[in-house]
Order: sequence, then structure tokens, then C-alpha cells
Amino acid sequence: MSYILRHKPEHINVELDENGWLEVEKLIEGINREERIALDKKTLEEVVRTNDKKRFVLSADGLKIRANQGHSVRVDLELKEVEPPEFLYHGTVGKFMKSIREEGLMKMNRQHVHLSKDKETAINVGGRRGKPVVLIVQSGIMHRDGIKFFRSQNGVWLTDFVNPKYLIE
Repeated sequence: MSYILRHKPEHINVELDENGWLEVEKLIEGINREERIALDKKTLEEVVRTNDKKRFVLSADGLKIRANQGHSVRVDLELKEVEPPEFLYHGTVGKFMKSIREEGLMKMNRQHVHLSKDKETAINVGGRRGKPVVLIVQSGIMHRDGIKFFRSQNGVWLTDFVNPKYLIE
């Protein structure tokens, strides 16, 4: 579902609307057709409810679904600017540190740089690719310098770029 709702809806021959929503029935039909999986609405709702990262959200009427963040396809998640805490965290691995020190944190093929509210989450994120390195982001200073922050529905902090001058190793 992440692959479809965040990166490649065309994999199951569907299109997300401008805000990243897709009709639940179209998702189920497409997954069942293309992946030959017996997905039903009850199972989909269970995945949304129990996903440890709360990656997905259903619309209030339960008829549509979308990913909360992490899109490489262009969507408007209708995020509102929010003042961040003084510090946020970013989990990575050592092999990326040289470029991070030189160029900062970039969104790469996503719409935003993802930041965590606590070190534990950043450790988990970085640990997916090897031994984690946790960077402290001086988000309060960034915000006072005019840089915008957003928070996704599942609590992930988002910004467009983090200059290396705002990073503490």
C-alpha cells in the first residue's frame, strides 16, 4: 500500500486525487487484480488501524484512503505551518554523513525532509539501513530564521531542507 499510495499509483492503474486520496474500493480492486491478493475492506481497515507508523489515514466517511507523508508523487496534503519544538531529530547512517555535513538534509525524491520528535524514533529510522546516527536539528532556530515546518497527521515533522549549520551531531 505504501508503494501505491506514496510512489506508484499507476502500478495498479489508479490515480490519486490532488490531495493524495484514493477511493478504498479502487485500491482494493487494483491490489486484488494486479497483486492477486485477496484484500478486503475489513483487512484494509485493520492495516490502517494497526500500522505501527500510522502511515495511512481513512477519510471521515471511510470511503477514501491516503498516506500521511513520504510521497514521491506530487500531492497537496493540505498541511498547515506549525511552530516546531526547539529540537527535532533525524536518523540516518554513517555512509551519508559526509554529504549531509556538506549539503545538509535534502528531501531527495520526496516532498519533504522527515524529522522525528524524539531520539528513539530517529534511532529506529536510521537503524533500518544499518547502525543509526542521530542528528539533532535546531528546529527552533530554523523556524525563527523563517523556515517553515509542518506536522503530518501521524506526527512526523516535515520541512523542505535543513542547512548543515542547523545540525548537531
